[in-house]
Amino acid sequence: MDKNTKTQLEAAAFRRLVSHLQQHTEVQNIDLMILADFCRNCLAKWYAAAAVEQGVAVDYEQAREIVYGIPYKEWRDKFQTEATAEQLAAYNHKLQSKHES
Repeated sequence: MDKNTKTQLEAAAFRRLVSHLQQHTEVQNIDLMILADFCRNCLAKWYAAAAVEQGVAVDYEQAREIVYGIPYKEWRDKFQTEATAEQLAAYNHKLQSKHES
């Protein structure tokens, strides 16, 4: 597979992932962090970092809007829920486990 085709496939997979996350607003970032060790904000940070590497002017807030599909504050107000005690405990356990290894 040539490099251009590989890049196109990776970009298509990324767009599909972002679209999937935009459609599933019931999935909270803390759940993603607990299960997969990344969330929408991580994707936005990676996107902004890639932009810097390519010399493209996209800051973190712009990247967040790309990933969330709407301004982050609007998404947070519409879809983000308070983390439950169980979610916080699972997240803290994950963090503690990472630091111990």
